[in-house]
Order: sequence, then C-alpha cells, then structure tokens
Amino acid sequence: MMPTALGSQSMPGRRPRLLLVDDQPANIQALHRVFASDCQVLMATSGARALQLCRDRQPDLVLLDVQMPGMDGHELCAELKADPLLRAITVVFVTAQDHPDDETRGLDAGAADFITKPFNPAVVRARVRTQLMLKHQSDLLRELAFIDGLTGVHNRRHFDERFLAEARRAQRSRSPLAVVLADVDHFKRYNDALGHLAGDDCLRRVAAALRTCLRRPTDLLARYGGEEFVCLLPDTDLAGAIGVAQLMEDTVRALALPHPGSAGCVTISLGVAAASRGQGLVDAADKALYLAKANGRGRVSWVDGPEEA
Repeated sequence: MMPTALGSQSMPGRRPRLLLVDDQPANIQALHRVFASDCQVLMATSGARALQLCRDRQPDLVLLDVQMPGMDGHELCAELKADPLLRAITVVFVTAQDHPDDETRGLDAGAADFITKPFNPAVVRARVRTQLMLKHQSDLLRELAFIDGLTGVHNRRHFDERFLAEARRAQRSRSPLAVVLADVDHFKRYNDALGHLAGDDCLRRVAAALRTCLRRPTDLLARYGGEEFVCLLPDTDLAGAIGVAQLMEDTVRALALPHPGSAGCVTISLGVAAASRGQGLVDAADKALYLAKANGRGRVSWVDGPEEA
C-alpha cells in the first residue's frame, strides 16, 4: 500500500514543490511516477537548468543525481547552499554511488539525505516525506524569528538578509531593485497625546495598511525601527516604486486615524530610490524620506539611486 499523500502531512495547506534533477530522462520519469499525484513536480536534466529553476520557482526539495556532465550534483548543491535565497531548499542525493566516502561528501556539501540507485519507490517516498516535514517545521521557526512582534510584518533582521541577497541578484542580472522608506508623521506627538498603547495600535494598523499595497510574493515589508517601515521591491524601477509608495500614502491616509498632535489624521512620509545594485540604495531612500519631511510630510519624494559603476 502506498503511504498517505505527501502534501497532507508534510506541507499542510499546499502541495510541496519537488525538483527532479538527473541527466538520464528515464530516471526522472521513474521518480515522476512516484510523486506526480502528490507534488508539483519540476524536472531538469542539467545542473545549470536546475539552478535556474531553483531561482525562478523555489522548490521545497531537490532530488539530485550526483554524476552529471557540466555542473555535477556536488557543485549544484554547493551553489544552492552558498545563496541566501536558496540555502533553505532541501537537497537529497539520489545516486548509484554507494561508497561511505561518497555519502559523507554529499552530506558535507549540505545534502539532507542520500538515496542509492536502484531505489525502492516506497522508501524514496517515505524519506522525502520526512524531509518535507522537517523543512516545513524549519520554515515555521525561521518565519517566527523574522517577524516583528508588535506589527506582525517582517523585522529589520529579515530585511537586512533579503536586501543583501536581492542586491547581489540585481547586480548579477542588471535588473532594477527599489527601496521605499516610510515614516509615520509626528508619531511622538501621537504617543504624547494618546499614550503608548494607542501608539502601538496605530503602528499595527499602519503596518496592515501598508501590507495590502504589496501585490507580489517577492515584495517585502518590514518594520525598520520605531515608527519607520521599509519596503523592498525586486525587479521594480523608480517609476514602479513611486507608484507603490503613492498607493501606500493614499491607503494610510484613507484610514482616517485621528491625530490630535497634528490637527488632522495620521499620515506617512515616504522616500523612494531604485538602482540595479544595492550599494547606497537604502541611504538614497533615506535622503528622499528627508526631502518628503522637509517639504511638508504626508507625501512621496524620490531621488536618483546610487550612481552605476
């Protein structure tokens, strides 16, 4: 009897995404038959193609052959574990190599498990289920570590990590990357007038409003510190980022939260910058935020991103 569906136990709420990598199509087809009913299955016959699929589709787990022409399994595993955006992908080697030294080398490279060919479908299925469950639990713990306890959006630590990874990717592909900094106007006056509990509730409502303005799973909103938020927008040029920032300003203003310290409602000031490299990008957005505040607050300002090399 086949084990129960992988997705129902290992990744509750969705079907896990599996990438099968082998230069022999017959081996891929055999594994596809094992997992097609329960998983989203991606396939690649080379290490280079597999790496691109990992960047584009972010699989939960890679079943990886070791001996392949060009980029072999060990090299691909090393590439995945060296990339901050990809290192959480679980790698399981499926190979005809069965010497203990081969297994040790695979585990040292960052693989979570090592399955020898010819494989037993029930055994492969059970071991993949175990690894998917462990990854799901690890993802939950990682997510909790990256969440701001007050507002429920991501925290500064997570932004810093994602920013470094996205900056490297933008520079490598020469694609635009944008940063939006947002600050609640006259927030000290708000706290002084209504108290810190009301101030905390204000920040939660502002964060929730800002989150509704993000349309893509790659966009990131984080609390940058105090009453300041930051938004990371991969593959977004300056014009696109200005549009997102203006939507954020309009959405927070539409909350119509009374602000006794400013004779009006709660507003935010926003600074925007974009470039195809990360160096100096946050500083440029901060300068734009300063302009927005200097010019009257409750508005969006922008500056040219850092000069390109």
